[in-house]
Amino acid sequence: MSILEEFKTFALRGNAIELAVGVVIGVAFNNIVNSLVEDIINPVIGALTGKVNLSDKVLNLKTGDFGLNNITLNYGQFIEATINFFLVAFVLFLVVRQMNKWSGKNKK
Repeated sequence: MSILEEFKTFALRGNAIELAVGVVIGVAFNNIVNSLVEDIINPVIGALTGKVNLSDKVLNLKTGDFGLNNITLNYGQFIEATINFFLVAFVLFLVVRQMNKWSGKNKK
């Protein structure tokens, strides 16, 4: 069997097609969840906390001449990314939980 025939068999196998569809739907779903967190939840949190911006919080480890070759520890961006991760994970949990209720997977 030639390599092209093997690839055709692999690519047209049901599992590979289902995986491709799952990846495409996953990317689209990721965009929806990210938009929900960034465009709806984060502004509400910003309004409640007085628009605190953590991304500009840095610790200067070394300052170079004329602001060149600065070495900074950007801990604010790390904190913000961690908070966003937990928000996205929680929203995803709520969506999957609701989908399971609709599909009847949580029936005892």
